[in-house]
Amino acid sequence: MTTSAPLSESLHSPSFWARYTFAHADRAGSDRLGDLPDDDLDDERDDEDGEDDDPDAVFEVGGGCRLLLTADVGIDFHSLEIVVPGSAEPAELGWDDLAHWHPYALRWSELDLICRAIAALDPGSSHPGAPLALLCRYAAVFADDDVDAAVAAVEAAYASLRPSGWDGYWPRGTDWLKGADFRGHGVVWQHDEAGNRWATQEDGQKRDFYSTRVAPTSGGFPHTELRTLLAAAAATVGAC
Repeated sequence: MTTSAPLSESLHSPSFWARYTFAHADRAGSDRLGDLPDDDLDDERDDEDGEDDDPDAVFEVGGGCRLLLTADVGIDFHSLEIVVPGSAEPAELGWDDLAHWHPYALRWSELDLICRAIAALDPGSSHPGAPLALLCRYAAVFADDDVDAAVAAVEAAYASLRPSGWDGYWPRGTDWLKGADFRGHGVVWQHDEAGNRWATQEDGQKRDFYSTRVAPTSGGFPHTELRTLLAAAAATVGAC
């Protein structure tokens, strides 16, 4: 995992996580922000100049495949892109903001595999650790997932970055689950002979599953690139 200097400096900052998880905007965890001064949140916004187009983090999974994360807490916009050998340019998997978010690009098992591959290739990374803490917003859980294990992993990832002795606001695995839990919300996973997987949702649900991971015939989602990256991640983990 390679991170920009600003992101590296922010990984242990409670104000960064309050903004990155949208707790500052009344999302999960906002009830604990009383421990965090408002001016700290303002400072985190002011630190972002928004002028650098380079990704804030690059996650290598093997075979020349990588994920690119943009984390702009200054404008409350984050996105995830994918690059595989032969890519003309990065392709977007999902994005998250406070207006028209479509973050859910990955199933939990896929994210777990990706993070294990990242850790296998980078002695400076661990699993669960910073990659999972940063990328978990792009994954959701469903009835066939071990949700307790997923929450525990996300909790451990956040905890691995918490400064020693800090007892104020810090994100929790249960905060993540409140946004990622689609059990009982009519999401059905489909697949085709090529190995592509995508989700559909039954009408009339209380929570909408906002994702660009739609049927390949609909276009837009980089199915081929994701299959390539997941195969590379599996090869990386299998070689360890």
